[in-house]
Parts: sequence; structure tokens; C-alpha cells
Amino acid sequence: MASPYKERTTAKSKALSRPISGDPPDEKPMRKSGERRKSNSPKKTQSPVKRSSKTIERSKDGYASSQTSTNILSVDSLAKLNAHNEKVQTSERERAVEREKKEKVVTGRVLKERGKHRRRDDEDDEKRERRKKRRIVSGAILEEGRGRRGGYLASLSSEDNGKRKRICWIVIGFIVLLLIILIPVGVLVVGKQNGASDPAPAGSAATGTPNNSNLNGTSENDIPEAAKGSYLDPFTWYDTQDFNVTYTNETVGGLPIMGLNSIWNDSTQANQYVPPLNQKFNYGQMPIRGVNIGGWLSLEPFITPSLFSSYDSDLGIVDEYTLSQHLGAAGAAQTIEKHYSNFVNEQTFADIQAAGFDHVRIPYSYWAVTTYPGDPYVPKISWRYLLRGIEYARKYGLRVNLDLHAVPGSQNGWNHSGRQGAIGWINGTDGSLNLQRSIDIHNQLSTFFAQPRYDNVIGIYGLLNEPRMTLLPVQAVLDWTTTVVSTARQNGIKQTIAFGDGFLGLPNWKGKLQGIEGLVMDAHQYVIFNVQQIAFTHQTKINFACSGWSAQMTQSINVATGFGPTLCGEWSQADTDCTQYLNNVGVGSRWAGNMNLGSAPSAGSILTPSCPPNSGTCECADANADPSDYSDTYKQWLMMNAEAQMTSFEIGWGWFYWTWQTESAVQWSWKLGMQAGILPAKVWDRAFNCTQTVPNFSGLPENY
Repeated sequence: MASPYKERTTAKSKALSRPISGDPPDEKPMRKSGERRKSNSPKKTQSPVKRSSKTIERSKDGYASSQTSTNILSVDSLAKLNAHNEKVQTSERERAVEREKKEKVVTGRVLKERGKHRRRDDEDDEKRERRKKRRIVSGAILEEGRGRRGGYLASLSSEDNGKRKRICWIVIGFIVLLLIILIPVGVLVVGKQNGASDPAPAGSAATGTPNNSNLNGTSENDIPEAAKGSYLDPFTWYDTQDFNVTYTNETVGGLPIMGLNSIWNDSTQANQYVPPLNQKFNYGQMPIRGVNIGGWLSLEPFITPSLFSSYDSDLGIVDEYTLSQHLGAAGAAQTIEKHYSNFVNEQTFADIQAAGFDHVRIPYSYWAVTTYPGDPYVPKISWRYLLRGIEYARKYGLRVNLDLHAVPGSQNGWNHSGRQGAIGWINGTDGSLNLQRSIDIHNQLSTFFAQPRYDNVIGIYGLLNEPRMTLLPVQAVLDWTTTVVSTARQNGIKQTIAFGDGFLGLPNWKGKLQGIEGLVMDAHQYVIFNVQQIAFTHQTKINFACSGWSAQMTQSINVATGFGPTLCGEWSQADTDCTQYLNNVGVGSRWAGNMNLGSAPSAGSILTPSCPPNSGTCECADANADPSDYSDTYKQWLMMNAEAQMTSFEIGWGWFYWTWQTESAVQWSWKLGMQAGILPAKVWDRAFNCTQTVPNFSGLPENY
């Protein structure tokens, strides 16, 4: 079947922009400005096919079926044989009694074994036939949701009374088996009436490994020889939960559809304040209240320190590049896919919905699409987890902001771009090559996500996370943005397209890219990566969250003073940069003044403490304490700091918190912060909205 992917070439457009005016603000160094429930898909069954003993009949889907009848000795035949034996042996009865008994025993055993073997042959043939019928949905039919899976009904021979009796026993056995299954299921359903919408625990959460039960009844022989051991072979997958394991080699945009189910449902509503997926979300009129799923498909050491902390510092394992390089291809694939499976599952999305969110931003990296010579990254495996994550978001009514977090060469030189160090995208020897590669990647991505199944669930198509435009040629980034937007639109992307502010400062975007329809600027707002702002007192930080962030957002959304549509794609309630590995593996903090990045002036080391002046010795032990040890005043401050930022960012298009979960960094995890009582249980349930007086928090130490 011809691939639905049609290669497109797009001439680079000239950006509509003006030279930058004004000085850029302080640049954010090193990072961050940044079980299971039954599937709604129908049960897989086989297509109805009429069978006969001597014919091969082609189903309507084009697959051949064949079955040869097997004659098994009937009960009548056995009786006639025994009577005949007794008649011919009458004259020797007394002499052969013992021998006759033995012969009957032997004859019975032989006949029994023959019946067994023939029944096994029949059963094997039927199993092979059933497996053939499973392979009926793939390609364009699967992509458009038109695939059909029917029931399997075999015609039964009634040549003699023996076979009718055999059929009778089979039917009785089937009914008994059905009752055995249905009775406990009925009990379970009754017991779960009030919690039927809760997903069952995923296999990884319950047993440490996925149960992969959807491979049952599927044979490795169903996978073509050429595909065995490849990405398309589900028997090589660590986790098959909620994937369609029916083999297909179909692609869209050169990207595999393997794993996708054939139907979807966009009628789900995340909560009562937003429309269901199949109705329009009025961006700019109703606020986005979203959360990032960071550290999942693009590794980030401070989010999952366990992946990095076990190595000696001399090995220099500081990012996904060096981790993958150290582990080798097989070891990296095994380790990182386990992380993909265990860190995020269906329950993650159910919990996000329960917390009141209506959007999720999913960061992923270019190696989900492809890798290049010299890359140690695990290729393509994260692609199917991205697709499954989108389907989980759909199931819970959550709109998705697709966030390409890393491009070839690294767009910022930070660890969450894959490789820490030099910027090799646009800059450097291979800068132009990597620039073109990133255009090619978006050509594939936009072709794939322009499919109708993504029209509603993907709300925002993100171009690139945090291009470091303070160290990149600005006009080249603007030209790249114009080219990629044009490519995506030509490929059929209708959604809003997000581009990063590049740390130029929101006022400096006035006049840039404003001639292009359907864009939103993504700004990442943190105070803790700026040495002036991190030194604010607790009271000043909340005042700044109310007045400073709100003023910037108000200015930015006005095309006369800023770009126009603006959202906050990342923010946090943290008030220090003390979290382990936040500023890179093995590197300290601005707060304590031990952020040593090297002796070169350009390295950006900060060796002077940055906590509020005259507040005592700056230390991180209390900032990194378990939340059960937080004082009531500190908990009050953390909650108020978060509520103030939400209020300000909703002046614009809204916000995405960074991030949903971490292994231990409580002030960077909405999930852990909610559990600790320092973030709202529902995103709209707030006590502070910047209209009240901010207390001075006099009893709260400023230096910890």
C-alpha cells in the first residue's frame, strides 16, 4: 500500500520582523525558567468467514481463510468394531479372554490418542485462522477510524450423530466456562458501581512490571520476519498496556502508527468549567489551566535524580546524552523505556484531571522521530509513549500542548535539551545542517498530527522549547520560525502554534512575527534563576508575582506594546534554586553561592550567596526539608505565592505549571505539593487573588 506521507518542500520564507530594540533582561542560566482502566476501544474479534473442508474463501478484507475437515471415529463405529471382534473370536473365547481385554484397552488408548491429536490439529488450524483474521485493520483504514473487527463463526459439520454429541459437549463446556467468567465479573461490577470511572492500577505500579496481557492470543509468528526485533515488533516492547499490538507497517509523515487503536472519543469534558474536546476552547477568553509532564520523554536530572545519582562524578554523566552513551544502545533502551513506562501511566492523567486541570504540556525530544550519526539517544521508543499519552489525555478530556523540547545540536546547551554544553543548532560547524534537520522533523510531525484524530485533542502545536536567543542569531531564529509555521500550515495543522520568547524580554517582541495568524508566544516565568529576583524577601516575591508578572502579561498581550497572544508555559512556586541537580548534576545553587560552572567568565558561575541581604548565612537544608517539617507560615507563603502567579498569568492566555511530578522535589511537583497542602486541591479553589494585603511574614526566616 502506498504510504500516505507525501514529501513536501517549502522554500524558506523571509520573516516579517524588525530589529530588536532595548536591552534584554537577565538570561535564565542553566534550567528552567525551566491502574489502569479498560480501554474504550472495542474488543478485537475476527471477521465472519464461512469455512468448508475443501475450499479457500477470501474475506471482504482480502485475507484468505482455509480449513480442512478431520474425520474422527464416531461412537457408532466403535460399537460395530467391537461387535465384529467378538463374533470372529467366539470359538476361542475362553482361550482369548485375557488377550481380548488387553486388546480393548490398547485399542481404546490408541483411538483416544488419535482423537486427541486430530482435535489438536483442528484447534491449531483454528488458532492460526483466528490470528490471520486479527490482521484486518491497518493503514489508512486504521488512521481514519474506519477499521472493523467482526465476530468469528465457523460452520459445524453434522455428518453423524457422534459429531452432534461432540458439539453438544463443546457447547455445554463453553456455557460452563462463560458462567465461571461472568459470575465473578458481575460481583466485581456491583462492588465497583460507585468507582467505575477509576482506572485500575497499571501493571508497573502493582507488580513492578507491566502485565502485557494484550499479547495473549497473539503469536510471534504473526510478525513478518523482516519486522521481528524492530520497533514494529510488540514482543520487543517492555510495556504493551493499552497499545494495539496488531502488526502494521503503515506510516503517516514517515512516522509509524503502530500501537494506535482504530477509534477514539472526543466527547469527554475535563471539568465543568471547560467544554468537551469536540467543542471549541476559546483561547484568550477562557484561561488555560495546565500542567507540564516534564522529565518523562525528555529526561531532566532534577526531576528523576535516581537515573543519575548512582554514577561516579568522574564519569561525567550529566544529561540524557552522556547517560545513553555510558549505558550503550541496549542498556540505554532497557533503562529508559522502563522509565517511560513507570514514570507516567493512565493514572497520571486521571489524577491531573481530578486536580482540575484542562490542559497538559508534553515535552518530547527529536529522537522520538529519528536519530543521526553519532547520536547515542534511544531512537523512536518514546514515540509510541507520546502517542499513548495523547490518548490518555483524550480519555480524560485534557487538551494537549505538544512541546518539542530538544532539536539536533541543542537549542540552548542545557541538560533538558538532551546535551549540556555548546549550542549546535544554528551555531557551530553543523549549525546549518541541524537547522535543516529540525525543519525536516517538523515536516514529519506536522504531517502526522494533521490527521483528523488529533483535531480536537491537540490544542497547541509547540515549535521549540526555550531557544536561547540571547546566544543565537535572532533573525535566523525568526526565519526558522516563519518557515516551520508555513510548513505546518501547508501540512494541515489548524491548531494554535506556540513559539518560545527566547529570553529576549516580552516588550522586545513588539513587531516580530505579528503578520502570522494563529500564533501564541510562550514565556517561562521564574524569579529564582535571576540573582536580583531570587534575593527578594518573601513579601516582595508575592508582591512581584502580583504586580510584576501581571504588568508584563498586560503589556505583552497588547499588540501595541508587545507581541499579542501570550501564555506562561512554565512556572513554579519554588523560592530558591536549592533543589538537587536543578542547576546541573553536581552543581550547587545561586542561593548558597556555590554554583560553580567552571572558571571561564562565560561559564556563569555564581559564588556569592544570593539570599536576601542581611538575613544571615544562606543555606539549603531547610529549603530542601520534607514538607512535613514546614512551618504553618511557610506553607501559607508557598500557597499564596502560587495563587498570586496563577492570578497574574490568567490575565493572558493562562499557564502550565512545571511540573506534575518529581521523585523528590516537592516545590516543583504539583502532585507532591497538593499532597503536602501547599498547592490547591483544585486549580480554581484559591483564597488569594492579589486584591488582598500581602502579609510581611515576619516570623519566616529569609535565609532558611
